[in-house]
Amino acid sequence: MRYRFSSDIGLKRDENQDTVRCEYFGHNILAVVCDGMGGERAGKEASSIAVEEFFQRFSAGYSPSISDEEIRKLLIASVSAANSVIYTRARFDFKNFGMGTTCVAAFINEHSAVIANVGDSRAYLITNEGLKQVTEDHNYAMDLYNHGKISREEMETHPQKHMLVRAVGVEKTVSTDTFSFEYEDKISLLLCSDGLSGYCSDDEIYDVIVKSSFDNVADELINLALGKGGRDNITVAVISD
Repeated sequence: MRYRFSSDIGLKRDENQDTVRCEYFGHNILAVVCDGMGGERAGKEASSIAVEEFFQRFSAGYSPSISDEEIRKLLIASVSAANSVIYTRARFDFKNFGMGTTCVAAFINEHSAVIANVGDSRAYLITNEGLKQVTEDHNYAMDLYNHGKISREEMETHPQKHMLVRAVGVEKTVSTDTFSFEYEDKISLLLCSDGLSGYCSDDEIYDVIVKSSFDNVADELINLALGKGGRDNITVAVISD
């Protein structure tokens, strides 16, 4: 099992408010991508806190013998720990009012993957046929689509598709989506912020992945988004066996 990750400020932003971290737990991998939001430095602070608190809580609860269901619960607990710290920080410092972050995390072992998600940073399964999005975006456009008010085509170009309806640290508690699946021979996953997925199609992303060496794939995905104008921070993590 191996990973590569990269993050870039892009071409339009004054600061990179994304944070990414990948670590081995034995032969297993935990990867987390967070995309912060908030005025001044609050967005960067939120994503940094989220990743730090997430890994701290996960590490405290992890053991090599832990089951997939216990992993799922531990991922939820790790998101909640990050949510509590960010929410409290924002309440006690007016400069951080409204701070929050997305969070997508994946734990991959030799037979399964468990994914947790809040916000619109995504997890994709990389298959022989193309990308398969695992997570669902928690944004206003997706909310409208789920309620039958707009079509999928309208959702893709909706002016409020980047407006989150769920994020880590904004409310006292947070609801986390989880996804679990088993595999037999091999698995490949992509985690990314919307600086990639919001401006590049799944087909474009997949084309870069299949044409790149594993060592260069993260940087090549960053280059893809930069070539589209780099209008947001761009962060990716690729995990493969």
